[in-house]
Amino acid sequence: MREALATMTSDLVHGTDAIAITGVSCRLPQASDPGAFWELLRAGRSAITEVPPDRWDPDAVLPDEDERHRDGLRHGGFLDRVDAFDAAFFGISPREAVAIDPQQRLFAELAWEALEDAGIVPETLRSTATGVMVGAIAADYAALAQRGGAITQHSLPGLNRGVIANRVSYALGLRGPSLAVDTAQSSSLVAVHLAVESLRKGECTLALAGGVALNFAPESAEVAGRFGGLSPDGRCFTFDARANGYVRGEGGGVVVLKPLVDAVRDGDTVYGVILGSALNNDGATDGLTVPSAEAQAAVARQACDDAGVDPAQVRYVELHGTGTPTGDPLEAAGVGAAYGSARPAGSPVLVGSAKTNVGHLEGAAGIVGLIKTALSIRAPGDPGEPELRAAAPPHRPRGAEPARPDRVRPVAGRAAAGRGELLRRGRDELPRRARRGTGRGCAGGFGERRAGDPAGAVAGVRTYRGGPARPGRTAAGAADGRRGRRRVRHRLVAGPYPHPLRAPRRGPRARP
Repeated sequence: MREALATMTSDLVHGTDAIAITGVSCRLPQASDPGAFWELLRAGRSAITEVPPDRWDPDAVLPDEDERHRDGLRHGGFLDRVDAFDAAFFGISPREAVAIDPQQRLFAELAWEALEDAGIVPETLRSTATGVMVGAIAADYAALAQRGGAITQHSLPGLNRGVIANRVSYALGLRGPSLAVDTAQSSSLVAVHLAVESLRKGECTLALAGGVALNFAPESAEVAGRFGGLSPDGRCFTFDARANGYVRGEGGGVVVLKPLVDAVRDGDTVYGVILGSALNNDGATDGLTVPSAEAQAAVARQACDDAGVDPAQVRYVELHGTGTPTGDPLEAAGVGAAYGSARPAGSPVLVGSAKTNVGHLEGAAGIVGLIKTALSIRAPGDPGEPELRAAAPPHRPRGAEPARPDRVRPVAGRAAAGRGELLRRGRDELPRRARRGTGRGCAGGFGERRAGDPAGAVAGVRTYRGGPARPGRTAAGAADGRRGRRRVRHRLVAGPYPHPLRAPRRGPRARP
């Protein structure tokens, strides 16, 4: 296995199709950055809480439904201070900031932080062919604006999901493809797929890809509740015998992508490498929202073909894994058919899902799983999942078992409803110069793995704020220290929730 991987690595570095992940950012429930997210994963904690009182009242949202349906709206994964935004930092007036969907505001911040993590001074990208792709499906803020009659001259771009990516391209002067993707729950992973294809075709030389989802309108809670897919326990019991629905989460994430050959040339820190990707659709099934095990297996095989990887080499699959009694057994069958057959004895494919920790981020769910997998590959130790029990036979993929901390995953996959799938490769298999970096930037939460230092000690890492490193923060991204860099200060609070359409107020943003 090791010899095969080493041969594949050499081919990848000298080829043009492999895409490196060189920067990561995220804002998730109880995890304000990648370092905090990794600590939450390693601890196997659940970030699910009761719905904050300033979001919605479950009893008022579904007064005509039975208690079971209302129970599904009593819990979720929520961000703190979704109202906070440093508008002036992005050249936005206070009047316009109030009219901008917080999803646009959050994605702009995440894009900046991902570039910082990649050691890139954002101003240096102006007029370059840098692409921006984002998955987003929610429109909660538009519902609040229309209900409140707060439509202004800034509302058309401010409430348009298509502008989520465009605003980043405009603010940074980027001239590559800029688009929003809505393919339901696979949206953010499809955005990554499109970014990968754009890089391969030469449409862009660097890409920001990710997803964002925020839940604060009672109307969207009602839609989810009446759909009937929410767990009355307020948990995603992925591939668990107790699977009875999903719990909603919110947040977002962004990855910085570039061709692997360029990352090696530039000495970038590499979280992992995307070897291949594929898309398909379920076609006709027993219902519009019912997945197809056959289609899921097919797209997994297509991704392996695109990557040039034998499915038996895939050691870990980050599942879509909503925890529904209908979807989980079908996904289990698809995973088992694609990866479980023809595996060597004693080499099961390991599986897991970040939804057990932070909930289902719907349109942004895919990027959460991708970031989790990238962190798992790069950082020591493996993520845990809270309180999962042995799965009933229909929920356990053939030849699969839950991931454990003593396992290593040199090749991994990521699945999402809508059938986006990616494969990634561990950074320990990359040439040393691609792993060491050049001093332009490294992930402060994990540090740099130096030659002869298997523990991966953190060596003199400092944040761009000039203080000691914290998990998930980035080192100074330019060789000359912090010249030419700016800092998102989060001092202008636009539209304090739960009345996000009021005049903006000022005040420091509390960052955990």
